[in-house]
Amino acid sequence: MVMKKASVFMADGMEETECLTIVDLLRRGGVAVTTFSVMPDKTVTGSHGVRIEADALFDADAAADAELLFLPGGGDGVKHLYAHQDLCRLLVNFPAESKGAESKYLGAVCAGPSVLGRLGLLKGKRATCYPGFEEQLLGAVCTGEGITVDGAVVTGIGLGFCVDLGLTLVALLCGREKSDAVKRQIQHPDGFKKH
Repeated sequence: MVMKKASVFMADGMEETECLTIVDLLRRGGVAVTTFSVMPDKTVTGSHGVRIEADALFDADAAADAELLFLPGGGDGVKHLYAHQDLCRLLVNFPAESKGAESKYLGAVCAGPSVLGRLGLLKGKRATCYPGFEEQLLGAVCTGEGITVDGAVVTGIGLGFCVDLGLTLVALLCGREKSDAVKRQIQHPDGFKKH
């Protein structure tokens, strides 16, 4: 089985835990994750002052070689993501579609879906986001759900749902069996057994 790949985009002001929870769970699931900084430096400072070093500076060609492009939230972080023209071009041109083994996905959480919405990528889609960002999900049906999957678009409402969002992404990329194995490994409440 070919290892799936994911590109996660980091920026100053992002929600650190949203980003790293998704990265962690994808890697536990066997996904090859590359984190890309859209800032001038690989080290970004999150919304709570945590400094994190990305794997690489933004590289459109390298980032496009993935089955998942993921945007974490954080109001200031999302502003940087949306202001990055090359990232926006990549998102618009990424062939996100759900077709069995060749499926490619766009994922975002919290304020992150607003980037997809402002780029017109949520038209006619069901999606969720952090309360207050709904008007930026242009053309979307806002569900208010913790996690919404509509075809190749996967969105989450906020940090509180990031473990389940990460597990959902693992299931989409690697199968439900792998997701359930990660769930047991991390002692997720749904799979928890007292010893």
